[in-house]
Amino acid sequence: MLLLAALFAVVQLAGVTGRDTPDTKNYLAYALSLSGGDKRSVAAETIDYVCASQASTARRTQSVHVLRFHRADPTVPVTETCREREWAQVAPRLAAGQTGGHTVPYLTERYMRIFEVRPGYPAFLVPFVTALGADWGLWTAGVVIAVAGGVLAFLILRTLAVPVPLALTGQALYYVLPCGSTAMRPMAEGLLMALTLAAVWGCALVLRTDRRRAGLALVAGSLAALFTVKHSQALFLGLALAAAGALIAVRRRSAARDALPLAAVGLAGALGTMVLARLLHYPSETDSLQDLLTGHFARPDRPRPWPEFWQLEGNFWVEWLRRQAVQPLFLAALAAGAWGALRRGRAAGGFVVAAAATGVLTQAAHPDIAIWGDRLIVLAWLLPVLGLPLLLEPVVRGRVAVPAQGQGARVGAVG
Repeated sequence: MLLLAALFAVVQLAGVTGRDTPDTKNYLAYALSLSGGDKRSVAAETIDYVCASQASTARRTQSVHVLRFHRADPTVPVTETCREREWAQVAPRLAAGQTGGHTVPYLTERYMRIFEVRPGYPAFLVPFVTALGADWGLWTAGVVIAVAGGVLAFLILRTLAVPVPLALTGQALYYVLPCGSTAMRPMAEGLLMALTLAAVWGCALVLRTDRRRAGLALVAGSLAALFTVKHSQALFLGLALAAAGALIAVRRRSAARDALPLAAVGLAGALGTMVLARLLHYPSETDSLQDLLTGHFARPDRPRPWPEFWQLEGNFWVEWLRRQAVQPLFLAALAAGAWGALRRGRAAGGFVVAAAATGVLTQAAHPDIAIWGDRLIVLAWLLPVLGLPLLLEPVVRGRVAVPAQGQGARVGAVG
């Protein structure tokens, strides 16, 4: 397991720079602000990172362009153009007094508020960017997050008594599927996946070992941590776990004793998220809707947002399914993963499906076909990561001698 994690980390040295996303500058600025920097120095360091990343990408792209590979290095002009563009956005707002909060004012205060209520990921970044600087700090933080996600996938599968070779397969799938590349990007999705996997591991501990209290505590802690990273994911995961636990308790009476407490923790997490978000005056679902329909509040608010949203929702999924039908790998992987989780994972498989379904819920809440990299639905890839090894388990057990894992091995399944 550790060797596989180390191999993944070494491979990531191929791209230390050029990984930034549209959200990166907001999270990096937040982390630098938490480190004690003043607003202008935070803005300068954030812009330097963004522009260096764009210049690195432009240099690599030009080096393989069939018509431009022999031209001069574009690093300097790309960097200068980028800095002019970024400061043109930030400087007037700083001069106008938009200096509240921890983020750099790239857009209106109303939009930046969305990132202000997500302190978890920037707080995680603080020791990395403080000790190593922006470039290596964000890269190292990405490696830690991505490696942790793969290790958690391994631990979940071992807790479900999956043989070591298949547990390693699940870990490898996490690294090579979009989960790994997304987790390496300097944005919150990698930490969301790791915390979601931690919650699934807690469910597996409750259902398949004697560590019931530890499992419930892990689920509750994961939901609490998710609230600080992105409270909508805490809400979705809490609701998904509550629904899965209730359904499993009805369909599998033998599992009701363990499934119902998990459902209760999930429901408590969802209700706690809603109450706390209201008490802290977090942006509401209406704010999120207006952000979507107005291009990050660049246009006036829509007078009737909900009918427009539902029309867009329908159009989005029709187009999304059309594109998936052309290249059906994702849908095939989801189907195979769901089959493996539900057929071989027993009660725990239901919680695996529920956790992966939060990716679909997140995408449904943001029906924007142009959002970068399909990152919103990336949590759905957890289904093949955990479900495919479960699906292959009978094949491996039939070909490889595996020690018996009955009741006697129940407590030590993780080892």
